[in-house]
Amino acid sequence: MKTTGQKDYFSKQANAYAAFRPTYPPALYEFIFSHLSDRKKAWDCATGNGQVATYLADHFDEVYATDISQRQLDHVRAKNNVFYSLSPAEQTAFPSHQFDLITVGQALHWFERDKFYAEVKRVGKQGSLLAVWGYAMIYIEKEIDDLIIDFYSNVVGPYWDPARRLVEEEYRSISFPFEPIVSPEFSITTTWNLHHLVGYLESWSATQKYLKEKGKNPLSAVLKELEKLWRPDENKLVRFPLFLKLFRV
Repeated sequence: MKTTGQKDYFSKQANAYAAFRPTYPPALYEFIFSHLSDRKKAWDCATGNGQVATYLADHFDEVYATDISQRQLDHVRAKNNVFYSLSPAEQTAFPSHQFDLITVGQALHWFERDKFYAEVKRVGKQGSLLAVWGYAMIYIEKEIDDLIIDFYSNVVGPYWDPARRLVEEEYRSISFPFEPIVSPEFSITTTWNLHHLVGYLESWSATQKYLKEKGKNPLSAVLKELEKLWRPDENKLVRFPLFLKLFRV
């Protein structure tokens, strides 16, 4: 299959991505499902380690999950009714008009969107749903948040792809050629230790780009400061504000 210009920033740290990325809340899925009339087939695009696909598998007859990274797919969560394949978002081998739901979690900003929208129109059933969502910053406690924001903006800030701005803006500047469905706000709430936070920060594409270009870990300095505020055996509440863009195709 001919590939497109979709960006792959996560193959190198596929292990960390699978281990340390947060899990989406059931309330997000329940809201999406409430607008569906049928649950036969779903496509999870840019599936990563298959987090979304395996959740959908409990609610759909069949789930098809694609990603451009084979290393990500090497870490997927297997289920009998989830079918994984290596494929760009913008051009798949799927037959036309077969999906009731198409999902994109934390990835739309990397796509060639006009081509992806055309593919959504091709493979989605009439009246199907497109659900895209994402999250930008993490919130724990003010002193810790300040350290993370400084690391995000000033240490690895120059190493973010410009597309990252789209996530920070919650996709407000992105146009969609579909009928919008008004959605509430959601959040990811979980409990992490310091090791988990560091693993999450290491999974950032900007962190990996800094490491590649400078040959040293940018987390070393911030970790020393974090250790003053967070004991290794201590768990803390972590929150990610989560935004959803839901559309009728």
